[in-house]
Amino acid sequence: MEAPLNPDFPLDPSTPNSTQPAYWVGPRHLAGDDGRLYDAVADTLAGLGWTSLTIVRGRQELDEAPEDRQVLRSTVLHISPDTLRWAQWALPDEPFHLGDLPIAWQISARADTDSPLAQWSAYFTPDVPGEVMMDFLVALDAREQPTASFAGSESVLDAVTAHGWLRDVDRPGGGAADPTFTSHLGLGEVPPLIQDADPRALVAEAGEMAGPPGWQAWAEPEVGARCLWAASFGAGVPHDLVAAFAGSLSSTAPVLRRVLPESTRDRLLRAPAD
Repeated sequence: MEAPLNPDFPLDPSTPNSTQPAYWVGPRHLAGDDGRLYDAVADTLAGLGWTSLTIVRGRQELDEAPEDRQVLRSTVLHISPDTLRWAQWALPDEPFHLGDLPIAWQISARADTDSPLAQWSAYFTPDVPGEVMMDFLVALDAREQPTASFAGSESVLDAVTAHGWLRDVDRPGGGAADPTFTSHLGLGEVPPLIQDADPRALVAEAGEMAGPPGWQAWAEPEVGARCLWAASFGAGVPHDLVAAFAGSLSSTAPVLRRVLPESTRDRLLRAPAD
């Protein structure tokens, strides 16, 4: 059974109360998503002219009232005007996990309309700062060719080191971290289920890297503790798009927040915004 979204089933129940005090906070990579990651991204895509489709799948008995219908899965899909790129809000849709965090947004692109398959996909968990995802999507929307790469991997590291991040001593060409070593960015083997069009990811033998490497980013407030957020980019994601994400993530510009993550609250510098 498919039907338009029922307003009784909110997509983002964590949207903060507007009466809460607002703060300008930093660093951005530890500021979380303010409890409104869906709204931040959806508003950006609407402003870019992307079309949104919302579907709820559920079960309803013949004599059952609509408000009693059991919702099994729901999804929201945003599609660019040229249909070459799309974004899926996956959090209410029984998402798979990246590390121990559920995937909230999946962003994909294809080279042309002849193939229904994505050429690459990128995945983002809750608490990825909304500003960072917005900058990534604006950069993606601005491209005529969403799958062509116009820069090398150095562009990603240059984007964060320009904001004071430090290159990995052991892998200066493949990783970097913020000065407190809380947030990290690395180029390496992608986790299982991260989709990419490269067929080598499907035929790799046990112990071999599954195709070419992709970028991963994450914030780990305490060593060995649960991450605040994580992001994973399939190997086919153009480096310059990852650089747009990385540059925004490491930006020293403060962001407006009403909801502060518990795990990083004491690490954030804040100034009242009201």
